[in-house]
Amino acid sequence: MSITTEEVKTITLTINGQRVSPKIGVTVLEAAQGAGIYIPTLCHHPSLPPYGGCRMCIVEIEGMRGFPTACTTPAEDKMVIKTDTSQLQELRRNILELILTEHPHTCLICDRKEQCKPYHICIQKVAVTTGCIMCPKNGRCELQKVVDYVGLKEVSLPYTYRELPILRDSPFFDRDYNLCILCGRCVRVCQEVRGAGAIAFTYRGSKALVGTAFDYTLQDAGCQFCGACVDTCPTGALVERSIKWEGKPEYIVTTTCPYCGVGCQLNLEVKKGRIISSVPALDGIPNRGQACVKGRFGITEFVHHPQRLTTPLIKQDGRFVEASWGEALNLVAEKLQRYKGEQFALISSAKITNEENYLAQKFTRAVMGTNNVDHCARLCHAPSIAALEQAFGSAAMTNPITEIGDTACAFVIGSNTTSGHPVIALEVKRAISKGARLIVANPREIKMCQWADVWLQHLPGSDVALLMGMMRVIMDEGLADLAFIEGHCENFDAFRESLKDFDLDFVEKVTSVHKANIEKAARLYATQKPATIIYAAGITQHVHGTDNVFAIANLAMLTGNIGKPSSGVNPLGGQNNLQGACDMGVLPNVYTGYQDFDNLDVQKKFEAAWGTKLSSVPGLTLPEMLDAVYKGDIKSIYLIGENPVLSEADASHVEEILKKLEFLVAQDIFLSESAQLAHVVLPAASFTEKDGTFTNTERRVQRIRKAIEPIGNSKPDWWIICEIAKRMGASGFDFGHPSEIMQEITRLDPHYSGITYQRLEKVGLQWPCPDEENPGTPVLHAGTFVRGKGRFTPLGYKLPAELPDKDYPLILTTGRSLYHYHTGTITRKVLGLNALEPEGVVEINPADARQLNIDDGDLVKVISRRGQVTTRAKVTNACLPAVVYMNFHFAESSANILTNPALDPVSKIPGFKVCAVRIEKE
Repeated sequence: MSITTEEVKTITLTINGQRVSPKIGVTVLEAAQGAGIYIPTLCHHPSLPPYGGCRMCIVEIEGMRGFPTACTTPAEDKMVIKTDTSQLQELRRNILELILTEHPHTCLICDRKEQCKPYHICIQKVAVTTGCIMCPKNGRCELQKVVDYVGLKEVSLPYTYRELPILRDSPFFDRDYNLCILCGRCVRVCQEVRGAGAIAFTYRGSKALVGTAFDYTLQDAGCQFCGACVDTCPTGALVERSIKWEGKPEYIVTTTCPYCGVGCQLNLEVKKGRIISSVPALDGIPNRGQACVKGRFGITEFVHHPQRLTTPLIKQDGRFVEASWGEALNLVAEKLQRYKGEQFALISSAKITNEENYLAQKFTRAVMGTNNVDHCARLCHAPSIAALEQAFGSAAMTNPITEIGDTACAFVIGSNTTSGHPVIALEVKRAISKGARLIVANPREIKMCQWADVWLQHLPGSDVALLMGMMRVIMDEGLADLAFIEGHCENFDAFRESLKDFDLDFVEKVTSVHKANIEKAARLYATQKPATIIYAAGITQHVHGTDNVFAIANLAMLTGNIGKPSSGVNPLGGQNNLQGACDMGVLPNVYTGYQDFDNLDVQKKFEAAWGTKLSSVPGLTLPEMLDAVYKGDIKSIYLIGENPVLSEADASHVEEILKKLEFLVAQDIFLSESAQLAHVVLPAASFTEKDGTFTNTERRVQRIRKAIEPIGNSKPDWWIICEIAKRMGASGFDFGHPSEIMQEITRLDPHYSGITYQRLEKVGLQWPCPDEENPGTPVLHAGTFVRGKGRFTPLGYKLPAELPDKDYPLILTTGRSLYHYHTGTITRKVLGLNALEPEGVVEINPADARQLNIDDGDLVKVISRRGQVTTRAKVTNACLPAVVYMNFHFAESSANILTNPALDPVSKIPGFKVCAVRIEKE
């Protein structure tokens, strides 16, 4: 069911003689902007609450004394407003003069500025000598626009040049506070929106400056390098270094970020066939003008990196030789003909588009005759699919990202949200700023712990015990929503019986969390409504990952926190199109739209659509595929955009397995560690070089748009798949554009039936969207669950597959970094990201470090039953004693060489988050 909004009510007012009808609740400034009427501002920014500091937006309002600021004055019905009288302009000029006494202004008031040559080649050498890069031809200076609008021709007051040094302590932007006008935007966005507080006003009065506390570097001051300060700066004080002298882009293309599952909308700035910058779209949903360091600064370099694959490669005598597309495609088609059926498997990617993933599974089933198709969701959210489908009837995030900021209680478990999904973390911070309570459950101290009302630092692998313990408290203290349970749920009695095994003494022993904290967390979640649960791979990557998700679903139903705004169960996808790849059926047990492959009616539906007989043999999951290769049952794999040599558990064994294949085709934008093992490598276009759609973690289908031509001779993944299929004699692959592929998807997937490229032009749509009149479904399970009634699942406690012992006395758990992505194939190509985090480390508690005679920065060996890696030690209290932590982005110290390939018996996900290791000093 969909939650609809009430009809928006409007008012009518007059601005400069023009009748304007904005919606109720806007300011005078917003009303004017909505009508296309310019009012100058310097301190105001759409991302920030207005405060009227610069006084540039003063207006005259009939019947009101003085000159109120438009940004802080609510628009009211029948107001009569003037914005451009001579008196207002004179007042603005006086204010501007004061501002410009400490800002290089010769360029701003130059009477020859229209004759400027491009960018920094100033006629009067003013822009160069002052260091200002915001000259008129640049087009990025808001101050210039204000000066022109108010008609300021000269500055009569004395000018003082501050002679401050230009600070280059960011790998991405410069800070030149000689050009700062103290508007406060950068300070406010850093503190009020991002919650970082890395910069502030230092000193007072005439000596006031923007800077860091104690003149720390930005990194030492806690900067996350998101670029929000740069994006809000109205002058050249904060400027992206790579475009400092680029001037205006030739055009801008709005698209969707290729990193995590948030789906931030970005404006790609293009000049001379190159992406020169990526800037978060101010009106973008769900990010609302914000991005993380990767989306803001981590795109241009990888897209144009010299190591991009630009031509097909065929391996001959152990070496790659460049080939034409015809040669490569004909060879692939000829070879794959030999492996039709169960000898073949396709591993697709959550990085490619919906349309491309749809074709990947269609190719596997309709051309190769097998259901052996899977992708990286198997390694992160397969338990979410298995458990939420059974519990709720739909395996997806239940609520919109933008609703999180309105919750009364956020329970963040198994998610390092500030690193893995920074823009979603902003919503949590927004909720906290409005009085929401925060519960964090994580074995490691993460940044979000600093805002938590209670932090549950449980042992890795004890999630079921922790969650069942909380539910035991809720039941024992009469805090369960029994009316909701009675009306909307089933199997409650069996679940309630299973709680008897989880008294708090047992839970405390298993989790190492004091029972008083468990009680506090349970009471907060049950009583502060609406409450939302946010989780990620810290919940799912266990051999009991499906039980973990069942426990989360039970907790939401027990308290009635489901099917309502700002509540729900919200799994966060780690890759940009994880949700979409699942939706498209890149899974061995379902067709597109989660339609069961073993349902005869469904099979006939797809056979009719694709014009061929389909296999009824169950497909293999990704880990099962690799086992089948090892046994000799699968002889060929088509690998699209994935790097299992680094992403799979027991990675060294995976490399050994891939070498056994008779024919491996790798399709990627870089020659990854896995692609190096291929017999044929096909160069793919990046997300900037093609059209299509991604579906973000909140089920929002969003456009990606072609901004530049493919690099070299690379081709879009959809084109490559179609060409191989056609060369193998298959029909149904004659597509000329991804929009045609989406049309076929909408005919087969009821969730996507109402989605068209035309509808997606304005804003993405959240499925289910059953027809073209439907606005999409922001909140799932409103009124009733998709499956009818929500189903409780009784649970018991299960040990991890591997426990520490005398030979391997430490528990290793893994996670993600803010500065890198997945296996690092993309982000390791970005110099600035590497500068911020150049290598992997193993985090170790000081008590363990002392016992092992390890100092911070020492080289150490981390050894498990499967292999060993060498890395540097980071001694920190973030980890519990006997628990160590690594991320998996670095090939030279790959954590997945160590991790345990034991599988969850239901979802077949490996238990990445718990393995036994020992550490030795080098």
